[in-house]
Amino acid sequence: MEKTPELLCYIYKNVKMGSDAILTLLPKVQDEKFKYQLTDQLNGYEKFASEAEWQLTPLGIDPHEDSFLKKLGAKLGIQMNTLTDTTVSHMAEMMIQGSTMGITDMTKKVREFEGDGCPDRALRLGRDLISFEQENIEKLKAFL
Repeated sequence: MEKTPELLCYIYKNVKMGSDAILTLLPKVQDEKFKYQLTDQLNGYEKFASEAEWQLTPLGIDPHEDSFLKKLGAKLGIQMNTLTDTTVSHMAEMMIQGSTMGITDMTKKVREFEGDGCPDRALRLGRDLISFEQENIEKLKAFL
């Protein structure tokens, strides 16, 4: 059972990082179609966060987001990256890169916990997140 909270907390942090990135980018977005895509992705991340939280509640664990400094660093990175280029293409590329990193990290975590006593429900949530990120990448490619 000890692997379950670790995986669910990892999922929670992963999607919260994606949510924070979108919330940082949204004020810079002028294109309505791109804004809709990001909002849709944000809603998906929030659903994953809620599900991870819901699975952690019976275990008596309250998931925590990354530290303030780590979140600030990510936000500043996005701000610097969009300082001179706020084109939809550039922002879509940034989101694709973030989703790709998320897929890589989540795939490693899921594989680490497979066959290690982690319940299928938690593993399924991780796999569903990977699929969600892959779908996001495909949708974002239209904005490149």
